Amino acid sequence: MASTEETVETGDGAVRETPERLRRLPSRLLSMAAADADRVVGAGLAAEDARKWHYAVLASLREFGPASQADLSRRTGIYRSDMVGLLNELAERGFVERAPDPADRRRNVITLTAQGRHRLERLDELQADLQDQVLTPLSPAERELLVELLLRLREHHERGVPDAWDA
Repeated sequence: MASTEETVETGDGAVRETPERLRRLPSRLLSMAAADADRVVGAGLAAEDARKWHYAVLASLREFGPASQADLSRRTGIYRSDMVGLLNELAERGFVERAPDPADRRRNVITLTAQGRHRLERLDELQADLQDQVLTPLSPAERELLVELLLRLREHHERGVPDAWDA
């Protein structure tokens, strides 16, 4: 496994050295790679007047169909308190419609509109390009392996397995 550079020259000519034990910490590398990816994806989506949460809601509605705000919150990991404002943005743009649930008039059902489907298709294309930017140094096989390894890590931690500090 290749390690990252031992020294990095910053824009002002200074040299930043990172200790080997830090450069080889998987958790640190995951955090730094996630921050880099978030920066690339966030900037790319912003250029299209979108945010990652817009994409998450539209993708969830497309895959699972109409849903309550609570269901969307659970599926996307977006806090319920943030979901209302996000849905307001998407509704104002004509990407989703909000209507009372016929089974329970106290809650709303959110539906993806035709315009929202078109927006999602555009964002899917953009996401593919952005993922290519993030993963440029990796081959297709390495990208697939990375996804499989990250899925395995996420599944492990989502099961609520106690960590070493709890033992």
